[in-house]
Amino acid sequence: MTNEEPVSRHTATAQQPPRLTRLDGTPIRVVVVDDEDSLTDLLSMALRYEGWDVKIASDGRTAMALTREFRPDVIVLDIMLPDIDGLQVLTRLRSDGINTPILFLTAKDSLDDRIVGLTVGGDDYVTKPFSLEELVARLRGLIRRSTLVVSESDDSFLNVGDLSLDEDSYEVRRADTVIELTATEFELLRYLMRNPRRVLSKSQILDRVWSYDFGGKSSVVELYISYLRKKIDSLGEPMIHTVRGVGYVLKPAN
Repeated sequence: MTNEEPVSRHTATAQQPPRLTRLDGTPIRVVVVDDEDSLTDLLSMALRYEGWDVKIASDGRTAMALTREFRPDVIVLDIMLPDIDGLQVLTRLRSDGINTPILFLTAKDSLDDRIVGLTVGGDDYVTKPFSLEELVARLRGLIRRSTLVVSESDDSFLNVGDLSLDEDSYEVRRADTVIELTATEFELLRYLMRNPRRVLSKSQILDRVWSYDFGGKSSVVELYISYLRKKIDSLGEPMIHTVRGVGYVLKPAN
């Protein structure tokens, strides 16, 4: 722990956003993983103020066991842990088929570290020092674009060629094959499917899917497009195409 205050304690806002709940009306479940007691105490207090159910883990192995038992809706995961690091925790959870949205929390303020975290299936990244408002806003965004996502139209079923996406059941299929996606992959695919045959720029995708600028770096878009291609285009004729110098387009296979 450095002498620098890791979190801004200022949490007052002019207007509180509506509280999120699970689809069955029960509180959002969060697991916070960090070995600094003062930080986890502060985070748990802030998240419980949101009305969420919060569990704490101080090491990687406890975090994995707690996640399997508690089944959280989102995880705040520090990279530097006393036993195994957060990247290993995430890799093991993903290999077990657990696609819970994960926000990395770390003192490393490097874009390269952000990309490393995302390559193993992380969904977002906050560096210390950070504000509680920012962290809560990021978590709300991750939750909204996972199982609690609200449909943007009356029709929650999207179909492009033999590719289908159901926003209500969070299910994606190509022909008869079910495709497992992380929350961020799902949101990216949904954006592409809502704009079939339309070329979308990297900046448009960053703004829509991540809701903020990754320091002007567009490599995160390329990274997640590659993830979708491995899961979707591997099942048939390619559907996701690169328009060099412009962006990406999804269209039915020929």
